[in-house]
Amino acid sequence: MTARPARKPLPDEAPHILVVDDDRRLRDLLARFLGDNGYRVTKAANAAEADTRLAHLVFDAIVLDIMMPGENGFDFARRFRIDSTTPILMLTARADGKDRINGLELGVDDYLAKPFEPRELLLRLGNILKRTIVVDAGQSGTRPDFVRFGPFLYGLSRGELRKGEEAIRLTEREREILTALAERAGEVVPREELAAQGSAANDRTVDVQMNRLRRKIERDPADPLYLQTVRGVGYRLVTDRT
Repeated sequence: MTARPARKPLPDEAPHILVVDDDRRLRDLLARFLGDNGYRVTKAANAAEADTRLAHLVFDAIVLDIMMPGENGFDFARRFRIDSTTPILMLTARADGKDRINGLELGVDDYLAKPFEPRELLLRLGNILKRTIVVDAGQSGTRPDFVRFGPFLYGLSRGELRKGEEAIRLTEREREILTALAERAGEVVPREELAAQGSAANDRTVDVQMNRLRRKIERDPADPLYLQTVRGVGYRLVTDRT
């Protein structure tokens, strides 16, 4: 039998992924595949093991199964999102579209149904990480460094939202949408344009993310002052200079 060639050591800056799935065979396959493609991987069989890993290590993204014994993926994501914005790619064996909407409402960044092609997982994971660290250089010369609206200050380069001294945690998808609106503060940004910026996004997911953003920003999300809907067109961000 031909021996498997030794894998080259990964650089220190290689992204570190936490794979959480109760299927041992799938965990091992994902760890091998991601490792062969330049990722460091740590595995966990359930939410409790994931908590233990997260208590001692910092990860660049989490690949999370929904159906697990004990705490399921939805409940784990809901709890995890209280104090962390680490990107989450959720896996599920169910093809129900409601699962995807539920995950997005909890702050999951992307969603992949089983069975899936490993290459698709790699592409989706890469897109999530790019959205985390890459600033659109094509607009860096014209967009403002920050925008202010009411008690909030949003820094576009770092995607950081603050209310006074308090940092407001955003998911990567929420950060994408808020950045797109802040770059054109006061202008109407079509829903289709906002949808096109996220992987596997559509008009419905834009509405879901906008509702989440309003709950974090608006005093009355049903009557927003800053994240306004322009009926039939899209959304606009009303800032102190607009």
